[in-house]
Amino acid sequence: MKLYAITLKPSSGFGTILKGDTLFGHFCWQAAYDSSLVEGGLELQMELYPEKPFAVFSSAFPKFEKGDTTYVLKRPEIPFSFMLPPKEGKAEDIRRRKEFKKKKWMLVSEDLSIDIKTATFLSDHELLQEAQSMLTEETKRQMKKAEKSEFVQMLSQSHNTINRMTQTTGTGMFAPYEKENLYYYPETELVIFVLIEESATDISRVARGLERIGNWGFGRDASTGLGRFDLGERDELTIPSCNDLNACYVLSPCVPEKDAFTEAFFTPFVRFGKHGDRLATFGNPFKNPVIMADEGAVFIPKDKAQFNKPYIGQAITHVSKAMSKTVVQGYAPYLPLKLEVRDETSL
Repeated sequence: MKLYAITLKPSSGFGTILKGDTLFGHFCWQAAYDSSLVEGGLELQMELYPEKPFAVFSSAFPKFEKGDTTYVLKRPEIPFSFMLPPKEGKAEDIRRRKEFKKKKWMLVSEDLSIDIKTATFLSDHELLQEAQSMLTEETKRQMKKAEKSEFVQMLSQSHNTINRMTQTTGTGMFAPYEKENLYYYPETELVIFVLIEESATDISRVARGLERIGNWGFGRDASTGLGRFDLGERDELTIPSCNDLNACYVLSPCVPEKDAFTEAFFTPFVRFGKHGDRLATFGNPFKNPVIMADEGAVFIPKDKAQFNKPYIGQAITHVSKAMSKTVVQGYAPYLPLKLEVRDETSL
């Protein structure tokens, strides 16, 4: 498989967070309507998917261009003792740990190497400052008028349904309500990492599918203007070498294989899936919940053979009553890293 970094440029708010399993589902709908996106059509690739995925999508992460490309990933979900070795004493270590809890982001260079000991971590405020430093002068002037700035901001949008008998809103199904939408800071660029099996598809076809998703909208309320993005660069990256490394840092929600790992550090994420497109209004559109490990999880494999493939996880089936062949992406691309066992009680 080949690894690509594809740049997304948000042009609207989002009703659904850009996570790998949902991006995969959207791409599958594109392949269902355009069989040229994958060799042999979507049905053939879905049959092969549990053993040989044609593509594995990561979640979307911020991307900065300051001479070199820098990716802003989630801080690994590992105990702080791995990232903050004890120093001056217990009181000072507690202070450092409290300060470190705010640093939710990790900077990773274009070569995708991660060294937990020397990595740079950012808080939400520091991430915002980085984004502000790269704004164009015109956007900087406009943003000075903003009362409050955040890199990722949740804003409420009012909705209502008019009762045609009274020509106004009312109670029950006609009661006004609000939904929260996610908005990125102006001029933000995001990146998704995509593993592509070249015998099944290629970067030009994957980009074509993603471009259509960006034009039509991604996720909830796409029909009312949310989920729009433009496609930017598509860079082929070298899959990082795993020599002397012992852990996998995952880039999207995944369902790890049973009994394949000695240690697992993760935040549970429950995907309450729902069919899109024409199945959204057909029969029961709701899928069975799937418990996953969210992006940022770290797994230590039992067997070094795990590093022979660039992804971990498994395909999830039997999740839909409306379409029995439905498959959820339980795979995730990963970046290798080295974890040294530490005594967590020292912090």
